[in-house]
Amino acid sequence: MDGMTEKEIILRLKTVERKLDAAKKNNRLAHYNEPPLVHEKQLAFHRCEKRNRWVFGGNRSGKTECGAVETVWRARGIHPYRENKPTEGWVVSLTREVQRDVAQRKILSYLKKEWIADVVMVSGKSSQPEGGVIDYISVFNVFGSTSRIGFKSCESGREKFQGASLDYVWFDEEPPEDVYDECRMRVFDRHGDIYGTMTPLKGLTFVYDKIYMSSDPDVWYEFMEWADNPYLDRRDVDSLTAALSADVLDSRRYGRFIKRSGLVYPEFDESVHVIDDRPIPTEWQDTMSIDPGLNNPLACLWLAVDGDGTVFVVREYYAAGRSVDWHADEIARKSRELNWRTDRGKLTALIDSAANQRTLSGMKSVSELFRERGILVNPKVNKDMYSGINTVKSYLGGDGETPRLFVFRSCVNLIRELKTYTWADGDRPIKKDDHCVDALRYYLMTKPEGRVAPEPKTELQLYKEKLARRLHPHRK
Repeated sequence: MDGMTEKEIILRLKTVERKLDAAKKNNRLAHYNEPPLVHEKQLAFHRCEKRNRWVFGGNRSGKTECGAVETVWRARGIHPYRENKPTEGWVVSLTREVQRDVAQRKILSYLKKEWIADVVMVSGKSSQPEGGVIDYISVFNVFGSTSRIGFKSCESGREKFQGASLDYVWFDEEPPEDVYDECRMRVFDRHGDIYGTMTPLKGLTFVYDKIYMSSDPDVWYEFMEWADNPYLDRRDVDSLTAALSADVLDSRRYGRFIKRSGLVYPEFDESVHVIDDRPIPTEWQDTMSIDPGLNNPLACLWLAVDGDGTVFVVREYYAAGRSVDWHADEIARKSRELNWRTDRGKLTALIDSAANQRTLSGMKSVSELFRERGILVNPKVNKDMYSGINTVKSYLGGDGETPRLFVFRSCVNLIRELKTYTWADGDRPIKKDDHCVDALRYYLMTKPEGRVAPEPKTELQLYKEKLARRLHPHRK
């Protein structure tokens, strides 16, 4: 721009900026994954390689955007994170009206007109597809052929979902279970994908059980909320948050499942309390905590606590129908993998005081059997149920407190129990799926209290200690 005045340079830059804005408007897809147009949770969804992926999002959190872009990328054969090919897939909405107003409109907003080979309508004009209900769209892909995006409505019933062989199915909002199961069969022979974007307004449905609570390695999910969407005005977010009840906010803002009445630990939030596995400093390693069982599951947790009193559950062992020998060997093996600290060569653990009872098959208690096998178990644990549950709640950050408890992602049984542990009719929880949470409660009630960072020593204290070491070199 040599020879141009500052005013001319500014005018030229403004012209370029207007052209870029126009290009983005004409081709939203090309600019979708540019910050701030996309946020990190949307990218995590697109990058994930699992075959069954779900976004549980609040209204206006950006979840539907994920599904629409994923679908158009696949139709065009330009997905930046997956193998590309000509594809055939379905977009499944609850009703034809919802299809027209939500998923269909989003997809059309990302499809340039020159990419559309054909549009077949259920109702309305193909020349104006946005005003009618689409049956399918044929899309020119980069391979010189076409892909097909079909549209389906749950209200038509499961039978209308039979017969096809597909590369993907996108559920825009939660489908009926029979439709979900049928669509899984549609992608089976092509090793295709299922992905869903939904606000969980129906409570604890099959999606809660089959997706949120699933241990299937092919299942993945993410939560999105209003704060994740860079387009939402923060003042509006704060105002609406203040106006809605806690239950409504759970689903409408945070995309969480509406919690059943009587959930013991509603404070538990996977997005907050579950963290990726990572190395733990040796000085943080504390002890193990065991809830014993022979026919019932035995649960063992490895626990660490930092200088500020924050507790980390770094590993778990969970097995049923095994002998004490088996359990002890597995606990020792996992401890070696972690290079876990010992007390004079012996592992240490808290254990339910019920382990002091003699077994039916011998004269020795479970505690004695563990000690003989090199695990020094301490049965002097505080088992007060009411105080213990409230202690766990406190560590989870209940009543606005800062969370002081984090669980490594590999501890799948503890995570499952924290999500489902439920009150009975009285003031005690249902005695089911509670082995890991009991072991956690024993530890938090017994062990970590007072383990906070010491006050820094003064220069005078350090000098006195140095002098004492010189005068008494053999003292520890």
